[in-house]
Amino acid sequence: MIRAIALVLAMALPVQAEQIVAGLSQTEVSINANFAGSEIIVYGAVKRDAPAPKKPRLEVIVTVEGPADPLIVRKKDRRFGIWVNAESVQIDLAPSFYAVATTGPLSEILTDAENLRYQITVPSEIRAVGIARQTDNSTDFIAALLRIREDEGRYRIAEGAVELTDSTLFRADVVLPANLTEGDYRVRMYITRGGMVIDAQDQVIAVQKQGLERFVNRLSKSQPLIYGLLSLAMAVAAGWGASTAFRFFRA
Repeated sequence: MIRAIALVLAMALPVQAEQIVAGLSQTEVSINANFAGSEIIVYGAVKRDAPAPKKPRLEVIVTVEGPADPLIVRKKDRRFGIWVNAESVQIDLAPSFYAVATTGPLSEILTDAENLRYQITVPSEIRAVGIARQTDNSTDFIAALLRIREDEGRYRIAEGAVELTDSTLFRADVVLPANLTEGDYRVRMYITRGGMVIDAQDQVIAVQKQGLERFVNRLSKSQPLIYGLLSLAMAVAAGWGASTAFRFFRA
């Protein structure tokens, strides 16, 4: 009886005609002293149970999101000829890195309702609950955060950067900057038709410090006093070495 009910329910569910089958060029990124950034290739195909419809066109969206952290956004104002922090707001969570790559203009291949549902664009991933109570210009602070991180290369939108062949095979090259935050990076892939999401898939890239950088990073968090003393000793040693070298060359 239970099997019969399960069979009836399965037959009643809609059949998903198109599904994503994808992979990543690498699932781990190591940060060391010589790290200058990396590139991730997101590739895949669309699996179908029936011939692909000609209209509306199939589109692909790929996002890569870094770990999110709380932060404070400050507004500077010029007073008495000096730039000072005049106002600030608390952002609950903001991705340390966020890249969006698409096959076409985002406004044309994704509806606002679907963007709200799947939280695909950068602003939809910023959590700022209660920011309106902190300031009358909350939108200005969010815009400033987006502008600053875009200038730093942390937030990117590359419309038309995803290659799609025969509405089946796709590829996106995502460049990761040198100033990566350690943690898990979430890679999401979407296929859409007429602005509606048909299927989505998630994968994860682990970004970790290695070698001396990993040791120093862990020491700063687990033993801050020892880390501070070690940093001070290294600074003194570097200063002494520079002074000695300067006297040697002058002689």
